[in-house]
Amino acid sequence: MSRLSFSSSVSPLADRMRPRSLAEVVGQEHLTAEGKLLHEALLANRIPSLILWGPPGCGKTTIARVIANKTKYRFEALSAVLAGVKEVREVVSRARGELDEGGVGTILFVDEIHRFNKGQQDAFLPFVEDGTITLIGATTENPSFELNGALLSRCQVMVLQPLDKGGLITLLKRAITDPKRGYGDRTIDLEPDLLAEIASQADGDARYSLNLLESLIEVAAQKIADGEKLLVDDLTESLNRRATLYDKTGEFHYNLISAFHKSMRGSDVDASLYWLARMLDGGEDGLYIARRMVRFASEDVGNADPQALAITIQAKESYHFLGSPEGDLALAQAVIYLACAPKSNSAYMAFKAAQHCSKKYGPLPPPAHILNAPTKLMKDLGFGKGYRYAHDYEGGIVSQEYMPEPLKNEKFYQPVERGYEREISRRLEYWQRLKAEQMEHK
Repeated sequence: MSRLSFSSSVSPLADRMRPRSLAEVVGQEHLTAEGKLLHEALLANRIPSLILWGPPGCGKTTIARVIANKTKYRFEALSAVLAGVKEVREVVSRARGELDEGGVGTILFVDEIHRFNKGQQDAFLPFVEDGTITLIGATTENPSFELNGALLSRCQVMVLQPLDKGGLITLLKRAITDPKRGYGDRTIDLEPDLLAEIASQADGDARYSLNLLESLIEVAAQKIADGEKLLVDDLTESLNRRATLYDKTGEFHYNLISAFHKSMRGSDVDASLYWLARMLDGGEDGLYIARRMVRFASEDVGNADPQALAITIQAKESYHFLGSPEGDLALAQAVIYLACAPKSNSAYMAFKAAQHCSKKYGPLPPPAHILNAPTKLMKDLGFGKGYRYAHDYEGGIVSQEYMPEPLKNEKFYQPVERGYEREISRRLEYWQRLKAEQMEHK
């Protein structure tokens, strides 16, 4: 039996189903709804230069095309992957010609604008500034890091969000029912949870969700022709299931490690485990995660639970010994411990304060009485004179100055009343009383 095909066009389903108006755009209502910037700009036919920042498949190119279709501007598109300054100058030349002839403005859409280096980005500046072109750049990377400050100041940044599961299901249903651009002219019986499963796998990416639906329908063409229902089980690895969206060198890398750190700091053990799983699923180096956890154990747990650092080091060593996936569990165990541990940043804050004083006052000499005096000259200079040996005193504590003179009243470490630092706080208070009593009887 020959294999049936359900393609209704040579163009991919995601391209056929691309929204043609702002009303069809899903998930970006904070920009496209009535009264919002894009809606009002299209009504007035006055489009500012824009940077559209968002993850893959959220609608950046779609919005640029909608603007092109709904305005009186000419529209030209470049990909920063393929184009350079030469192509930009050619667009500018054509734009100037159109302005001179009929006063028609030009929108230049640059996909992946972050791929242009800072020197190439400079080529846009004079023409954006004098109105020769209206620039619309699309980027998945943080514009504040990847774009020239001068160019960024001449554009309005619009932040697009990944589509939620409901938004993706809306697009998938639209593709199933649309008779011209989708599969609405056919009878396709779907298990109720199938579209939700596709949406879950798409990770906020509309283009990927439609590609996955198209692949599924193509692979199951004969089953559909026979009137059989498509099941969640039909969605297999053969349908080009995508790995979790993650870029180890880009914005997602920093976003996820930030979410991971803050979830542990907030003592949310479930969120901490989730972000750990996301990073490991995305291919993040487990030893990088372990290093961040070791830092966390000192910075955010500190002496509220001194055992946290030892456990985290042990988890790092276990992961190094076992590798992934066996060592992943050691990281998870340590994450649970860190998230559930009492928190204190007192050690972190104390060290920062000490560093500040070190820089502020420079190389202050230690008090002479706590210096060793191995030579006669050093003894003659007073080194070690008056030093009091702590073990000769009650509790092993003696009242004497250890700080340089300008810092003798400084207090860097302020323990919190949580975890083991409660004990440390009481110990410090006890020592302070002993020192005070010694001063009274001096």
